Amino acid sequence: MPRRTPATPAAAHTRSGLARLMPDTDHTAAYLLTVDDTPQSYVDLDDPTHLEFEYIRRLAHLADHSFPTDNPIDALHLGGGALTLPRYLAHTRPGSRQLAVEIDTALTEFVRTHLPLDKKARIRVRAADAREALTTMKPAGWDLIISDVFAGARTPAHLTSLEYTQLSATALRETGVYAVNLADGTSLRFARTQAATLTAAYPHCALIAEPGVLRGRRFGNLVLAAGHQPLPLAKLTRSSAADPFPARVLADADLRQWIAGALPVTDATAVDSPEPPPGAFTV
Repeated sequence: MPRRTPATPAAAHTRSGLARLMPDTDHTAAYLLTVDDTPQSYVDLDDPTHLEFEYIRRLAHLADHSFPTDNPIDALHLGGGALTLPRYLAHTRPGSRQLAVEIDTALTEFVRTHLPLDKKARIRVRAADAREALTTMKPAGWDLIISDVFAGARTPAHLTSLEYTQLSATALRETGVYAVNLADGTSLRFARTQAATLTAAYPHCALIAEPGVLRGRRFGNLVLAAGHQPLPLAKLTRSSAADPFPARVLADADLRQWIAGALPVTDATAVDSPEPPPGAFTV
């Protein structure tokens, strides 16, 4: 097979800021998407199962362990970026019906132009605010809902509240899984309130993060998972521990202890996620 021509960088001004696609010199078909120098997505066009970002790997583990192998699922992605996880699910679960909600239409066009989707993938992208789109979803319509929305490096306040989370619980099937990617550090006050918010809306919840982030030693990503039925904790724990950057899984009494009495966030008290410290995510 002839070697692919080395990729070249691309850039465009979008609603979110200056979007750049930078080729990975070690993988000729892989690109890093940044917006205002904050990493947003990593896509390998030759291998959709190559998941560079650790939090994306954790979301993939959650999907893999929650639903029968190879079976198509219905997945709603709140936040689009370069569509890394939708590409992964389309590859590992052909026939899956997927909708990505991305408010930045110029970013979507930029990604589609330079990182085209497989024509066989059933991935649609809707231009809308994530919460507004969630209000239009029919009850019990989705197997998997992922909330991964950032304006720059912060999650908007209206996407952090109990009211927003309850919308996801209504749209999720009884056997479905809801997951949130968030970023926090030091005191982890924001992450603890988000965990408390999820436990107020769902009977089964878990938190996945690297030990250093869990202890507040550095700023980083944390994944919250929830469902109407028990989560696959044992499998999730093994997969997370085996990753290149091992993560812990907290649930039940361990999660309640970690929350440490933090209260759920409502629309009246919600704030944007904390600003990352200089150099936390920039490239």
